[in-house]
This record gives sequence, structure tokens and C-alpha cells, in this order.
Amino acid sequence: MSKSEPDQGDTAYDAMQRRCPRLGSVVPFSYCRTDGHPQDPCFKVLDCWWERFDVATYFQQRLTPEAFQRLAQAPPPNKVASLVDLIQQARERLDNP
Repeated sequence: MSKSEPDQGDTAYDAMQRRCPRLGSVVPFSYCRTDGHPQDPCFKVLDCWWERFDVATYFQQRLTPEAFQRLAQAPPPNKVASLVDLIQQARERLDNP
């Protein structure tokens, strides 16, 4: 697939889907872009989406240089902490449909 620049602002790629290695199911880019938190993309978003479009440029244009640097150099979270966070997000979605 060819890489292209977004033409619809922040939501240009939101409908694109791929299998999430963390969740084991198909998710839209919108989930990865926010990871359940409006200001925090998933730490794996650059690894997962680089083949579909220029995701690095997408976030460089939208994040502060410091925030992009943190995203680009983000170490993976502890597995237990990651599972606890995913469980908490699922509970919040069930409590607030």
C-alpha cells in the first residue's frame, strides 16, 4: 500500500483497521491514536501502522516535539501493568457505554 498524507485532519485514517498485537483483535486506527485516552497514542502505534501510511509524520504534525520523542522512544510497559490498564479501560467502557 502506498503511503499518503492525511487530508481530513486528525480523523483521516480513523476507519483503517488492523490486528492489534496487544489485544489480539482487529481495531481501528482511532483506537490506536487515542488508546482509550484522548491525548495518549498507543506506545506501539508507530510499529503497527508504518506499513499502511506515514504514521511518524502524522504524529510529528500533531504532537509537540517532546511528546513525539516520548512516543518514538517509548519502552513497552510492564506486561502486568499493561493488562491491568486494559482491564480498567474495558470496565470503564462497560460502565459508560
